[in-house]
Amino acid sequence: MEKRRGRLRALGAELPKIAAPVLGKRGFASGQLVSEWAAVVGADLADKIAPDRLTFPRGERQDGTLRLRVSSAFAPEAQHRTPQLIERINGFFGYRAIARVVLVQGPLPRSVPPAVPRPRPLAAPERAALDHSLAGIEDSSLRDALRRLGEAVIGSAKR
Repeated sequence: MEKRRGRLRALGAELPKIAAPVLGKRGFASGQLVSEWAAVVGADLADKIAPDRLTFPRGERQDGTLRLRVSSAFAPEAQHRTPQLIERINGFFGYRAIARVVLVQGPLPRSVPPAVPRPRPLAAPERAALDHSLAGIEDSSLRDALRRLGEAVIGSAKR
């Protein structure tokens, strides 16, 4: 945390200002697309595709071209998924920010975070304890959602 003008501020609050000069040169002025990449395209694609540069027509902030770096072995599938990528990215921005995607084959930058590992399957005693704690919930959709959450939390915890 940084102390500034008598107030404590989280580093995350300052990160956009710190990263803006570097990301701005690549067309990612806000940096949100880069930081949220795995959530935008999905963890399966984030391991194989990374945003490289975003350009817009002069004076515009829509109908841009997004250059993506893609591993060579995955390039044909990435080309096939281009319409899906454009749809997901535009959904993230909330408007038609991207009209075109250009794929550049090559190694991905090392800064792409690894995918989050899937939780392990629960052991029988863990599952029984979870089911027991959820037994009093009458709403089945709420109970199912809480069961999925419990499985993820318990399955991700170290034994």
